[in-house]
Amino acid sequence: MKTTKKKTAMKTAKPQRTPKELASTSAQIAGFIAKFDPTMAKLIRSVRAALRKRFPTANELVYDNYNFFVIGYCTTERSSDCLVSLAAQAKGVALSFYYGYTIPDPHRLLQGSGNQNRFIRLESAATLKDPKVEALLQAAVGQARTPLMSSGKGNTIIKSVSAKQRPRRTSAGKR
Repeated sequence: MKTTKKKTAMKTAKPQRTPKELASTSAQIAGFIAKFDPTMAKLIRSVRAALRKRFPTANELVYDNYNFFVIGYCTTERSSDCLVSLAAQAKGVALSFYYGYTIPDPHRLLQGSGNQNRFIRLESAATLKDPKVEALLQAAVGQARTPLMSSGKGNTIIKSVSAKQRPRRTSAGKR
């Protein structure tokens, strides 16, 4: 019986990340962002900083996929527990609401018509401070299946990197 409990505890315990692993993750993310033209990279960094400040206990799940560079802010290490995501491509940055179709949107800010996801385009990180957008963020937090941790700091986890990707710079922004 004790053996079973120890095995279960070992499976669920979070491994501590070393400073070297943290530096490696930061360097990888910097490399992903560097693929974008300087103006877009600056926007991505500022939106990321604002979302990290807004959701300090959320886990950042990072995907450098074919179509988009995405950082999801999640209550667990599962993408299905994502509250919102920063989604970037050469043409712009969006704030994506994973379960946006269920969020009340009286001001009709959310775009998209899929079965689940909705988004708003971001011209700057200041958009996140708009009371209408803040209400959407609050609604996303309120409907989370797993609540955010009340204290501590979330991890940053590189989940996926695609070998083949669409260009991250517009034709005018290519080197």
